[in-house]
Amino acid sequence: MSSLSADSLETVAQLTGLDGTGKPHSTPMFYRGLIQLTPSLVRTITNVQYNGVDRIPDSGPAILVGNHTSHIDPIIKIMGAKRPVHYLAKAEHFEDKKLQKLMTSTGQIETFRESGGVEALASAVDVLLGGNVMGIFPEGTRSRSKHPPHLSKGKTGVARLAARFPEVPVVPMAILGARKFMAPGSAIVNPLAKVQVNIDNPITFGDWLGEEKGGGMTDKDISNLSQLDDDEQRSLMKLQYRKFTDQLIENLRILGAP
Repeated sequence: MSSLSADSLETVAQLTGLDGTGKPHSTPMFYRGLIQLTPSLVRTITNVQYNGVDRIPDSGPAILVGNHTSHIDPIIKIMGAKRPVHYLAKAEHFEDKKLQKLMTSTGQIETFRESGGVEALASAVDVLLGGNVMGIFPEGTRSRSKHPPHLSKGKTGVARLAARFPEVPVVPMAILGARKFMAPGSAIVNPLAKVQVNIDNPITFGDWLGEEKGGGMTDKDISNLSQLDDDEQRSLMKLQYRKFTDQLIENLRILGAP
């Protein structure tokens, strides 16, 4: 349980300035049916191994956070969760005829460079309000580096979303060996390649914010923050978003993310 009060957590959520689109989110039936059939089957014919898979909530909203080195990474998360996971996907994936149907039938979220991440985060809010799972790669895109280290600085959208839902679990998932399974730029899959997924204990933004080694804030600090003008509030919240994101990336590195 967070050391911060319920009123403080509600204030933090409001300070993010994030609202949903106003359209209730529901996972397509096709995707729900697919999840019932495929994860266990795929795990029996591949060499993907999970350490700590029981740490992924089996119900309720959650944010799954991982490193990103291969196009197979989103599927690896879904296999571990055994639940529909929704992602922010580039508009190009929805324009590609080979991927378009897959994107829409699994309820993925189209993002546009022109509007930045605002519309995408609004749709992500809808997903979590609906009690569903968001999968996020904080680095924002797949690593282009040919050699380790691949892990790069994260973008703070994940922290802002976590702050909007300060009691929703954020689950770090480090994926190792995905490039041996499916190399960047290749459509060839090597199902025998070993992929190791190390999963840490979930943490909520509310818990993190109240921890001395996290955000280090008290109820009084948040009350004082709420009295500041909008620019000062945004500036201080951005500092917390950056700190949370940096610690998430470090967590993934410690878990073994290459």
